[in-house]
Amino acid sequence: MNKTTLLALIFLAAPAFAQDNANPLSTWLKNAYRNNHRELLGAAEKMPEENYGMRPGPQQEVRTFGQQLLHYVQFNYLWCAQAKGEKNPNAGNDLNKLTAKADILKAFNDAFSYCEPVYNSLTDASGAEMIDITQESGRQTRSLRMALLIQNWGHNQEIYGLVTSYMRMKSIVPPSSEPRGGRGR
Repeated sequence: MNKTTLLALIFLAAPAFAQDNANPLSTWLKNAYRNNHRELLGAAEKMPEENYGMRPGPQQEVRTFGQQLLHYVQFNYLWCAQAKGEKNPNAGNDLNKLTAKADILKAFNDAFSYCEPVYNSLTDASGAEMIDITQESGRQTRSLRMALLIQNWGHNQEIYGLVTSYMRMKSIVPPSSEPRGGRGR
């Protein structure tokens, strides 16, 4: 599904799921971001440390489980800093040097702590503001603040999808598939 289609679906569905009638879109996004973080954190905590260096295949260019979590860290800082209109406080940090589970979890939680206020302060009106952003390529462009944060959430969802595959390879049930009320997935 392309980003335009995803954005359209979110904007159409958000009022039905949001509980804040004044800010249905931003309320939906805040809840979606928190839920994604909870599931990713659960995955990070459930995976034993000896599997943090695991790759799903022999290709060295494929990220390890731990590197997937660090990819989350990198982009949460990048996009939330831009949504805040400030310099990325994590720019220049060599995250690849982190390999221990405790260090990766700390970086992961620090990135969430940095981003959470961005999502918490978001309203539909502030989300509709145009902001300057820098693409990974270095190209300057403008975007709706909410679109950038939806992109961040969507990217985090992709990372969760990837780490669940790593967990399944090790016969570990991902948080989103844990039994609920006697019913598992």
